[in-house]
Amino acid sequence: MEPAAHSPSEEYRALVDKAYSKFARLRDFPPYGRNKWDHYFHKAFQVYSRLWKFQQEHRHQLVEVGLKRWEIGEIASRIGQLYYNYYLRTSDAKFLSEAYIFYEAILTRDYFKDTEKDAPLANKQLRFCARFIVICLLLNRREMVQMLVRHLRTLVDEFGHTYQGADAKEWKVVVQEVIRFMKADAACELSRPLRYSVLLDSHPSSIPAVATMEDIKPLRLEDAILASYYHNEVKFSELSLDTFRMLQALEWEPSGSLYRTRIGEPSSRMSTSSHVGVAEEIPDPSLPPNPHKYILYRPSVQHLLLVLATVCEEIPANSCILLYVAASGKSARSTMSSHPSSANLMMDISSGNSKVVSLTPTLSLNQLTISHIQSYMKPGIGGMMAEIDQSDNSAASTPVDSPKKGTAGDRSSALDSPGSPSPGLRLGSRRSPGDNFLYPSDILPFTRRPLFIIVDSDNSCVFESLSGNERGEPAVMLLSPSLQPDEKGMGVPASVSYPNSCGNMFTFFLTAPFLAFCRVVGISISTLQKGQLEHTEKFLSTLLADLGNILAASTSINYAWARVLHDPFLRQLVLRFILCRGVFALHSRFRDKPEFLPRCCPALPEEVLPTMPTVESLVSYLATSVGVADQFEFSHASMKRSGEGSEGMTNRTSTLDKPLS
Repeated sequence: MEPAAHSPSEEYRALVDKAYSKFARLRDFPPYGRNKWDHYFHKAFQVYSRLWKFQQEHRHQLVEVGLKRWEIGEIASRIGQLYYNYYLRTSDAKFLSEAYIFYEAILTRDYFKDTEKDAPLANKQLRFCARFIVICLLLNRREMVQMLVRHLRTLVDEFGHTYQGADAKEWKVVVQEVIRFMKADAACELSRPLRYSVLLDSHPSSIPAVATMEDIKPLRLEDAILASYYHNEVKFSELSLDTFRMLQALEWEPSGSLYRTRIGEPSSRMSTSSHVGVAEEIPDPSLPPNPHKYILYRPSVQHLLLVLATVCEEIPANSCILLYVAASGKSARSTMSSHPSSANLMMDISSGNSKVVSLTPTLSLNQLTISHIQSYMKPGIGGMMAEIDQSDNSAASTPVDSPKKGTAGDRSSALDSPGSPSPGLRLGSRRSPGDNFLYPSDILPFTRRPLFIIVDSDNSCVFESLSGNERGEPAVMLLSPSLQPDEKGMGVPASVSYPNSCGNMFTFFLTAPFLAFCRVVGISISTLQKGQLEHTEKFLSTLLADLGNILAASTSINYAWARVLHDPFLRQLVLRFILCRGVFALHSRFRDKPEFLPRCCPALPEEVLPTMPTVESLVSYLATSVGVADQFEFSHASMKRSGEGSEGMTNRTSTLDKPLS
């Protein structure tokens, strides 16, 4: 007996149920790890491909039996979400472009237009618009973002007039967040792409091998963990401004000769294609894939360490993990006490008396005393590491669970007092400081794998204690200054300058070095002459590449640095760090003030110290190009080279090409 034939509407509803079930199944997988989820993503793509094709072929019959336009929009929106989440899982930018195609089609066809009379459907429309803004931000489609923000504001106003309650207030906050985000990141709209561009930066094939490597295989950046936790930080959705910039700095700019975007053809794509597939166009195949990135917004310490442990377990051989953490070493109340002007922008957190206990109590680096940390931030303490080692040895015999006088357990009240530094980073409120402190000792077990650590914090100095204590692989670290200049040129912790700033200065240098330089010297890029910004950024990339050649040719470079310099992303971060250090070391306002100097572990070769002609020439060129050379203290030779016009550029390039003796 033949099975009974199903009507199109029955078959459609069965496909919808199956597709939504597959979609819901993906939510059960944690956003970290590389196993299992890939199979379920492909299953979900297959089902949604069938569903999309079916509704196209039977659109007329389905509309007759009650199919609504918002239901078609809901399917397209979920397909876009699948692509976006697959991008988050793989960092493959072509999936981001596919998500854009579906989201733009939803917008242009007004699938959610008639939803204002139904609160749940109106919320769907608002969520779609917010997701679309995130995708456009990641694709650097600023004009579309501006249009979507205006559209979202109109929708939120209509929603607030129609419906009262918590939802309306929350959506108003969302609008305020994205406006604040765009304002803080406005300078990047005019500059070169933050992503690694083979049109501006060195092609991976042209990066020279490090002279001292011999038969040792270089490391490749495979995974990056980007975490941030600041009170009142500039963010939209779960992207803080700093992690948003770091995310872009660890990806290729689609500029290969074989890359052709289809973003400009959404309508034909949606109407003629019955297969939910990846665009055939791909970036330049000569470029390696983007490193995979985990974006952690305000993670708990346990969550951060769980992700790090998973990555360490799955990382291939000869690969490196980048750990980026932007967080304060002080509580919100400490920040408010030290800087009352920002009090109204900080969260009011009640005090607590929980013990400060490391998540890895068998390790003793968390036993640093407050006096140690305070003295370590002062200049001229050459024997500080020896003191720390002695302190660790004496404290190792003291159980953490029953602390004696002077241990972390007795210092919880001191750590919570206004203005006092902590032995780590705060990834949470003051209610339970033991669970919300990230200690250097928490990272130690994971140094069995190669780590590239970036800490952007007013308390980054405590992570120097990791150097020399690794458990297998030497870690390299880029550590921010404890203070950064504010709009008046004064020094403030990063967490304090957040409400009025454009993100952390150290991260800004690592991702947009020329814009960060202009911010330090008080120059608005809008005042630069036409073409000056583009020319300066392009020439800066050339000078940094030459600086990288000198670094690679150094015979005194540490083994840990030598292994990471062949990776284009890590190499670029190191070179921009050298520039950042040179700018603050040579600036007359910050010279001889170690609290404004970024640090690295282990030490980089002498050839790239701020006082060397190589780095002086680089900083001098930037200062001269924007007319602020009087803010710096250069040697006579550097000033002469930077004042020679176009001929001076040629001379500077040749100088950078020659390794210093």
